[in-house]
Order: sequence, then C-alpha cells, then structure tokens
Amino acid sequence: MADYSLLISGLADVFTLTNLLFIVIGVTLGQLVGATPGLSIIMALAIAVPLTYGLDTLTAIAFLISVNKGGTVGGAVPSILLNVPGTPESAATALDGYPMAQKGKPMKAMKYALYHSVLGDLSSDVVLILLAAPLAVVALKMGPVEISALMILAFTIISGLVGDSMIKGLIAASFGILLATVGLDPGMASPRFTFGMLELYDGVPLTAVSIGALAMSGVLVGLISLQGKPGSQSAIQITGRPREDSVVTFAEFFANRYVALRAFIIGTIIGAIPGLGSTTAGFLSYSVNKQAAKDPEAFGTGDARGIAASETANSAVVGANLIPLLTLGIPGNIAAALLVSAFMIHGMQPGPLLFEEQGRLIYGMFGAMLIANFCNLGVGQFGMRFWALIVSAPGTVIYPAAMLLCFAGSYVITGATFGVYVMICAAIFGYLMRSFGFSIVAFIVAFLLTPQLENSVLKARLIMDDDLSLLLDHPVALALLAMAVASVVFLGPKKKSRRSDIPAATGQ
Repeated sequence: MADYSLLISGLADVFTLTNLLFIVIGVTLGQLVGATPGLSIIMALAIAVPLTYGLDTLTAIAFLISVNKGGTVGGAVPSILLNVPGTPESAATALDGYPMAQKGKPMKAMKYALYHSVLGDLSSDVVLILLAAPLAVVALKMGPVEISALMILAFTIISGLVGDSMIKGLIAASFGILLATVGLDPGMASPRFTFGMLELYDGVPLTAVSIGALAMSGVLVGLISLQGKPGSQSAIQITGRPREDSVVTFAEFFANRYVALRAFIIGTIIGAIPGLGSTTAGFLSYSVNKQAAKDPEAFGTGDARGIAASETANSAVVGANLIPLLTLGIPGNIAAALLVSAFMIHGMQPGPLLFEEQGRLIYGMFGAMLIANFCNLGVGQFGMRFWALIVSAPGTVIYPAAMLLCFAGSYVITGATFGVYVMICAAIFGYLMRSFGFSIVAFIVAFLLTPQLENSVLKARLIMDDDLSLLLDHPVALALLAMAVASVVFLGPKKKSRRSDIPAATGQ
C-alpha cells in the first residue's frame, strides 16, 4: 500500500522559498540558454551540475530539472525567428515555425510552441509519477545476471541509434568503457591505469569529463565556426502586429488536440527507451502527424499542427526519460546521464532502491517537476520578447563566457586544477570525436554505466560460478541478450538508409 504520509511530506518539501526560487531561476536560465544559438541545454546542465555542490539535495535536483525543462521551451525561439534551432530538439519546429513567422505571426508561432511544449512536458511527468514506482518494484525482481544483460542491451541500442554508424557508436562506447576502468578494480582493489597518480585512484571525475566532452568541445566548435563571419543577424520584428496574429485562442489550441495526443504518445515512448531522444521524437511525431493529416501538403507552410507535433513530442521526452533512470539506474538520454552525476554528488544511487531508501526525496522531485512546468508557462509567456533579443547576441561574447564557466565548474567539482586538466583533455577528445563523426553520447553513457555493469558482471559470475550454461536458468537475461544481438543486426546495416531521410527534412 502506498505511504501517503511520505507522498505528502515529499510534496510539501518543495514549497519552500529557496526551492521555488531555484526552480524559477532554473527555468529562466534554461530558456535563456535554449534561446541562444550556439549554446545547448546539455552545455548548461554540464556546467550547472558542479555549481549545485553546496545546495540541499532537493534544491539541486529541482534546479537542474528546471534548467532542462526551460531549455526545451527556449530552443523553439530561434527555430521560429531565425530558422536556426536553439537546441537540436527544436529542429523539427523550424519546419513550420519559421514559415509562420515569415507570414507575420512570430508571436503566435512562439505561443503555439510554448503551450504545446508545456502540455507535452506536463503529461509525460504525470506518466512518470504514475509508472515509476510500480516499475521500480518490478526492477527489484531482477538480479545481477538480468541487470548485466539489460546494460549490454542499453549499450547496443545507444550505439546504434546515435552517431553516423553502429561501428562508430560501438567504438565510442568502447572508449567510454576504457576510460571508466581507470581507478581501483572493484574485485581485487588493485589500481588500473593510474600511472602512479593518486588523483586517479577514485577514477576519472565524471563531471569534468562531461563538461569537457559536451560543453567545452561544443564551445571549440562554435569558436572555430566564427572565423571570417560577421556578427549575428537581428531577429524578426515582433512588434506592431495585429492582435489576431499574436494570440492563440483556446479554440485554436484545442483544434490540435489529436495531433498533440499522438505527439505525446510518441514522445513518451521514445523517452522511455534508452538511447533515443527529443530530436528523434520531434521528427518522428512530425512525420506521423503529417501522414495522418488529410492535407499533408499544408505541413511546412506555417501550419500550427507542425509546431504542435514537434513541441509536444520533444517535451514529452523530458519526463519520460527519467523512467529508466529511476527504475533501472540507466539514463534515458544525455541529460538524464548528467542528472546521475548530480545524484551521486549528493549521495544518491539511481535505481529501484531509490524509492525504498529515499522515497520522500523522489516525491519532492516529482513535485518540483510539476511546479517547473507551470513556471515554464509563466516565464515563457512574459519572456518571449526578451528571448527574441537573445538570438542576436554575438558569438564572440557567448562562447568566451561559456568557456569561463566550463573552467570554473571543473575546478569547483574537484577542488583542484586536476579537474581542469581532465576537462581540457576531454574537450580535445570530444572535439576530435565530433570532427570524425563519433558519438559523444555513446561515449558518455558508456563511461557512466561501466562501473555498474562491472559490478553486476562480478556478482553474476559468482552466482553462476563462471558457468555460462547456467544462463539457461535466467530466461529474462537470455531474452535481453537476444534483443541486444537483434539491435546490432537491425540498427547496423539499415541505419544508414534510415538516417538519410533526416537531412532532407531538416534542410527545409
């Protein structure tokens, strides 16, 4: 039976002035970063994680979740005004958002994006709250053998669904696994790849690697792209328009209910599967709704249904991607992976035991997620005109500021210059991976999951006494391993043909 006193206590913990203030700050920061071309919400999260070190656990998690939610909303602003997605998740939004803005309805397009983004996010949070605890109970029935097989499946899916090819994805994951082996062997307690450096006995710091490979490498790419280019152009003029071109009525919003429903279902399913993400959900939802429309030729000409399909789906991923994280300890995407580092900083171990050991904190996090959605609506409603000004900020100001935050965040998390050195090395490595088409997502997720995989494999070996034939006594593990093999077969040779459709869609 549910412990309602724990539920009420957890929800009540959110309603403190400090928590509410950090939720608002997180949403505002996320929308600001999302609205700035060249920056990404992953950069913001990577930099923000170490800055939460001195905060209360619930305050820190609420702040980071709010940043993630705000970034999804903010990314639609430059997509609509400049046809330049502020975040990859908003790429599909530009297909109809920018044409609508060109028709003289930029505010109307941004409001469509805001309302449907909040709707998708709120709906997926409700699904997370209803399903997470029951799924965690099921996950507790899985032993080390099943967990090991599940993580192998996660590696193959993530490697196959991100990057240019399955081979490159597996190579990137292999680099992550190799880097994660630095430190003390969990079985023998002997040092591995430490080269006599005491700083490496605890392993390579996760947050420094994340900041370098994700944020700093993106800054390097942005700085290089600025060479020989003038400053950013101004956004579309959004003042002086008729009221009907700037307001979304309830009837107009309700008219897209079936589009939003399909998009919500797609986004929730995509979010619950490790390795996919908001970008995939946005394009898939756009494609499905276009095919389901009686007049598919209207999509791409400034149709509100296109905005609703993209924004509802990519925002529905935000809540759903926490389902595998909270129930199995496996991050659904890179944003969830960064939340894992925040959990660990504050002494939390994601997985099914989290509900049993820290249920009050989890319910408090759920409450913060719901509040953040309404803050997203309020901040977005009043901040649209201001976010529109952000799109004209020159990169020569944005990138150096982001670089400074990368250095500061890396130093704070380790308390020494060692973290800065790790961040710089990870940034160079991340830049090379971007240049040669290797998946940084596969690298980071593999680096994150390897310690847990290694522990599960050690326990599984003890249970089976190194006799692989005993796998026959674990049908769930066999099924998961069969799915891993099937994912390699399916996602490997066919991936190139499927990916070839995306550039055509994004090029409009």
